[in-house]
Amino acid sequence: MRTLLKSVRYEVLPAKSTQDKVLAHVPRDVVVTVTASPVKGLEPTLDLATRLAAHGYRVVPHVPARLLRDDAHLADVVGRLRAAGIDDIFVPAGDADPPAGTYQGALPVLRRLSELGSPFTHIGITGYPESHPLIDDDVIVQSMWDKRAHATYIVSNLCFDPRVLGDWLVRVRRRDIVLPVHVGVAGPVERAKLLSMATKIGVGESARFLAGHASWFLRFAAPGGYSPDRLLRRSADALTAPSAAVAGLHLFTFNQLAETERWRRGMLERLDGC
Repeated sequence: MRTLLKSVRYEVLPAKSTQDKVLAHVPRDVVVTVTASPVKGLEPTLDLATRLAAHGYRVVPHVPARLLRDDAHLADVVGRLRAAGIDDIFVPAGDADPPAGTYQGALPVLRRLSELGSPFTHIGITGYPESHPLIDDDVIVQSMWDKRAHATYIVSNLCFDPRVLGDWLVRVRRRDIVLPVHVGVAGPVERAKLLSMATKIGVGESARFLAGHASWFLRFAAPGGYSPDRLLRRSADALTAPSAAVAGLHLFTFNQLAETERWRRGMLERLDGC
């Protein structure tokens, strides 16, 4: 488990204060991933990603397919990110409805990137241990299979059930999907700050987020309902099994970076003391 805690990625939202929080609390050896909003579009993501890269961080911008207008827009995004020295992107389908342009899902974007000469060394795609509210589980696993030739790793969405997470890892590997997985885990989220951050995302987007992830908030809100320590302890065997090929943890920080880094360092200290 110590290895996974050392190989972490911190997911942040591109708010006004995000850069200052990253510079103040995130070590340079921690990968920072920057989400994209269907309300605000790609520009805040690209702007923050390039600024953080200039400060020496390894940055992974999210480039949702449904926020791209067309092939020319994709080529422009590629050019901007490569000029900033960014060689890793995460390509989900995204939630923009309707989409901004011609791309309906991630696979056509991944294929187009291959046609452009595979400009990024690393490309991540999404995995869903818990059911997606709009997509059947079998379709999701098949989608990972279809994308595998164009991607280099999988990032799993949040999961709060150790059994579900372990079963999903086994199921993915049984389908001969061998890409390494960065397992999505919520950090030590404070309920009040989480709700505050949700409102800052944008009224329309927050409503969609809350509607699609009501179970998340129920788990956060219940007394003692969620603890990253407890989830990792109960998931340890599944996460550290060699057959699972888990490359590290993808921590959803909800921009609570000081709290997340303090928690991670505390976990590492406790593991070192064992």
